Amino acid sequence: MTLIRTIIPVVLACLAAVMPARAQQPIEIFDAHLHYNWEPTPYYSVEEVLALFRKHNITGILSTSRPNDGTHALVAAKAPGLWVVPFIRPYRVRPDVQTWFKDPTIFDLVQDEFKRGYYRGVGEFHIFGKAAESEWVKKAVNFAVANDLYLHAHADDEAIEILFAHNPKAKIVWAHTGFGLAPARVAALLTKYPKLSGELSYRSGITEGGGKLSVEWREMFTRFPDRFVLGSDTWINERWASYGTIMADYRAWLSQLPPEIAKKIAHGNARMLFADKP
Repeated sequence: MTLIRTIIPVVLACLAAVMPARAQQPIEIFDAHLHYNWEPTPYYSVEEVLALFRKHNITGILSTSRPNDGTHALVAAKAPGLWVVPFIRPYRVRPDVQTWFKDPTIFDLVQDEFKRGYYRGVGEFHIFGKAAESEWVKKAVNFAVANDLYLHAHADDEAIEILFAHNPKAKIVWAHTGFGLAPARVAALLTKYPKLSGELSYRSGITEGGGKLSVEWREMFTRFPDRFVLGSDTWINERWASYGTIMADYRAWLSQLPPEIAKKIAHGNARMLFADKP
């Protein structure tokens, strides 16, 4: 009996140590750059997409689609445990990427979609250099500010400056954070524009050989822990097929950061950005 009394607490202690580790989920991620395109039908059904999110512990998405039918479907699904933040995509078909900023019918599209009452932003849209000076881009920026919407801009640094020049009250999620733009320039823009947040899909230089977090980007995340979000950018079917790998790669370098910073970048910053409305 004495032996049993001695063994049982030891066994229970071992189980208590092992069970939480097995049950532990990977760090939750808010996917702040997701496209669920319907041209003419989606690569995955809504049910398959929701299952993918559950599998990879995706608890929120910034949802866009071309056309906007995909976003409508994800909003309508009302999936438990998934926060869908819908953005208006100013594209009907892929060629609109090249012309939207000089097409008045696109501004009509944005205004009509907004009437649905649940959108939180406009984008992702592509704009580069002085093309951002277009009157229709300015109208879109002012419309976003007037209606407390974010702009999701796939843009170079010159266009980012012009967007803020149109209206300094703009709130911008910068898709890809300039791709390979020098980190010093990224830091300068984040400092100059407090309402600029960087989204990190396709962003080069974050890691170096062996997946080690680079010194420059470790310093960037330490200096601006509240200014970055993650995204999958499922713009083509191959990105959906590699969705798990994309999220695993994020988690690999997030694990090299202090936990409080990793949580902010993984999901906290996105939730903070979009929590100002129900």
